[in-house]
Amino acid sequence: MTFIVSEKSAPNGMILVITDKEIMGKVFEEGKKVLDMSAKFYLGEEKSVGEVLAMAENAYIFHLTGIKAVGLGLKERWIEKGKVLVIKGIPHAEVVKVPGS
Repeated sequence: MTFIVSEKSAPNGMILVITDKEIMGKVFEEGKKVLDMSAKFYLGEEKSVGEVLAMAENAYIFHLTGIKAVGLGLKERWIEKGKVLVIKGIPHAEVVKVPGS
């Protein structure tokens, strides 16, 4: 299993953007909510689960989009199930990492 992953700098640390590669380039709309997977923000490199887990050690914020990416976030306890937003069947979650976790 691989993801499209990018790192973004933020004032308090690194934002790790993890996206299912199958949804890249698509746009999902539901009411006023939009996930634009063609946006430059989501562009990155293909990474394995192991590579993502290594990168996660330095992340301050997780930005997860897609069934596999959100599934990984739930499995690793980066996010809670009740905090996942679903737009047109595509799960999405953002979370700030608690220090020491």
